[in-house]
Amino acid sequence: MNLHHLAEQRSLAYHRLVAARLEADPAVLDAARRRVAAWVAAGTPHPHYAEAWSAILALPLPDLLARLLDPGPEACALRQVTPFAGVVDPRARWALWREVRARHASV
Repeated sequence: MNLHHLAEQRSLAYHRLVAARLEADPAVLDAARRRVAAWVAAGTPHPHYAEAWSAILALPLPDLLARLLDPGPEACALRQVTPFAGVVDPRARWALWREVRARHASV
């Protein structure tokens, strides 16, 4: 089992749930923007991530969602440092991770 690929698939699945929440609740986007502003103020994580997320979070929602779910390498890297941590409650996140792992194991 390729654990790196599994982690990327879990992250993408997590962000699919985040995308659904973004469409349903604008407060999720506001919280992500506040988190990125705090990153910029604190200087952590690396400015590349804070700047990239700041630009993404400023996009119109359809474009933001497309970037959030982009399967490309840059989006994969950005999802590893996400301002959406905590959006999905732990039980739902663990269930999602079990589901992704089961799918990954069957491939």
